[in-house]
Amino acid sequence: MGQGGEFYDKFKIKTHRFIMEVYQMTELFPQAELYGASSQIRRAAVSIMLNYVEGFGRRKEKVKLNFFEIAYGSACECKYLIYLAKEKNWIGSEQYNNNFNLLDEISAMLWSMISGLEKKINE
Repeated sequence: MGQGGEFYDKFKIKTHRFIMEVYQMTELFPQAELYGASSQIRRAAVSIMLNYVEGFGRRKEKVKLNFFEIAYGSACECKYLIYLAKEKNWIGSEQYNNNFNLLDEISAMLWSMISGLEKKINE
C-alpha cells in the first residue's frame, strides 16, 4: 500500500477499513443526524488517515508529531461518537464492539508512532 514498512502498511489498511465501516455504520443513523453525528464521525474517521498521511509526508519530526497527535485526537473523537451511537441504539452491540476494537488497535498504533517520535525528538 505504499512506503513506510509493514507496521505503517498495517496501520493504513486498518484505518481504511475503519473509515469504510464508519460510512456503512452511519447509513443506519437517523436522517436527523445527517448534519450532526453522521457527518462528524465521518469527518473524524477520515481525519485519522488524512493527518497521518500528511504527517508522514513531512520531513521535520516535530511537524510530523503534530499531525500524528491530531490523528490520535480524531480517533478519540470517533470512540465517543461510536459510544453515542450505541447508547442511542443506532447500532447494535456487535457493530459497536467490532468498530471500537478496530479503533483501539488504530489508536494504539498511533500512540506507538507518537511515542517513538517524541523519543527521537528528545534524544
